[in-house]
Amino acid sequence: MPVRPNKTRSTRAIVVGVAGLALGIVLVIALFVLAIPSLTEDNRIEVRLGDDVFVAGSAVSRSDAIAADGPILLADVASGDRDVYLQHIGDDPATGWLVFDARRPGAGRDCTLVWGDGQFTDPCDGTVVPADGTGLNAYDVSVNDDGDVVVDLVMRPDPTTTTVPIIRSGN
Repeated sequence: MPVRPNKTRSTRAIVVGVAGLALGIVLVIALFVLAIPSLTEDNRIEVRLGDDVFVAGSAVSRSDAIAADGPILLADVASGDRDVYLQHIGDDPATGWLVFDARRPGAGRDCTLVWGDGQFTDPCDGTVVPADGTGLNAYDVSVNDDGDVVVDLVMRPDPTTTTVPIIRSGN
């Protein structure tokens, strides 16, 4: 005759289960606090969810979309610090591309520029920014041989400033 299984949990089994769970949590915390930061040079965890250079899509389709609906906001999903607008000015999809910050320098994300009537407006103070993003941080953008728009989010130097080398005379 079969023996009916006992469905009550013993105190020992519960203690072992809770201790195993606690040990697992401690090990995960130790991994994130001690092990992972030691793998980087400056003891910080660096998360990179995207590349600085990326393909934003077909130049023809993107220019058509911008002509119909205005500049395309490319939101920074990783940190929110580098939202940019992809803008196309002109009739030729191979030229006239611009990429610039979606906010004025120092503005918070709640002050992301809004497109309307052929210009951008800062919703926080009403400042108007021209369609070409004059006054905003700009980035390099080009159309490759495949006809795709390529965006390079490495900040380019301000063309209005000049770097003057410091020349020191030797004594």
